[in-house]
Amino acid sequence: MNIPQMPADLDISDQHLVDGVVGRQLRPLAKTITLIESQRPDHRARARRVLEALLPHTGGAMRVGISGVPGVGKSTFIEALGLLLIEKGLKVAVLAVDPSSSVTGGSILGDKTRMELLSQRTEAFIRPSPSAGSLGGVAGKTRETLLVCEAAGFDVVIVETVGVGQSETAVAGMTDIFCLLQLPNAGDDLQAIKKGIMELADLIVINKADIDPRQAAVAKSQIKTALGMLRHSSPNWVPPVLTLSALKKDGVAQFWDEIMRYRDTMRGSGEFDAKRRTQAQAWMWELIDSGLRQRFREHPQVRAELAALQAAVAQGETTPAAAAHTLLNHLSEH
Repeated sequence: MNIPQMPADLDISDQHLVDGVVGRQLRPLAKTITLIESQRPDHRARARRVLEALLPHTGGAMRVGISGVPGVGKSTFIEALGLLLIEKGLKVAVLAVDPSSSVTGGSILGDKTRMELLSQRTEAFIRPSPSAGSLGGVAGKTRETLLVCEAAGFDVVIVETVGVGQSETAVAGMTDIFCLLQLPNAGDDLQAIKKGIMELADLIVINKADIDPRQAAVAKSQIKTALGMLRHSSPNWVPPVLTLSALKKDGVAQFWDEIMRYRDTMRGSGEFDAKRRTQAQAWMWELIDSGLRQRFREHPQVRAELAALQAAVAQGETTPAAAAHTLLNHLSEH
């Protein structure tokens, strides 16, 4: 079977980007990510070639997904974790997934302010991942940025989501372990915890436990009970529930110990590499779906008829199925 290869030839500027990223230089890293985030067709083509050249240098990082509702203390937690990892001699990249970032600047601007100590460390790199108006945009750009950070030699890549929408599913689909942060009073209202997100979680953290230790203990007990009624992805791993205080850096080291235990358990069962292979295949299909949608919208006849057919559907003059059939038929015409 002949497997098509991406063009191997890079121009001088793109080769400099590749060499700079592999050489762990910050400026080429940032420029490469900017190239990846560009919507220009020529930039997208360049980004594909650069990523293909970087691919042999990827895969070495531990990919950690962090989610939680606003106010749960994600920024404080990530900073405390990042500083702990730096003390252990590791390099840390933080990627913020924010569906609103392309319009408002997103939470990453606040995060960089709150993570002041971490952002000043040369061993750390903090970067937003703009959505370009869609969840698929978030997932695609963040995955590619994650690979670039791995090629740049970061040992841990933390992917943070704002925790208010479907972006949790996207983040869980690109990381090795998905961690859900909860507040101490979460146990009072378990029905408010989305079942889908709980099923995605590989590790649950009750942050700000120092505020009300008794309530944090109650929440831990109730969440563990709730987890017992859910089906999880691995038969070899029961998601632990931890209580900690990121502000006081109490319990953060235990959190990382659990991450390492998870990695060792999954590698021992073969699930770690299998999960990455499955994620890569799913990513391919997501890109195929988004590419087909883009080509559909760019088709000359579709562009010519789309507005009129949308109006006809809205007015009840034709059915959505008939309009879709008419437009899709243009893709098979030569």
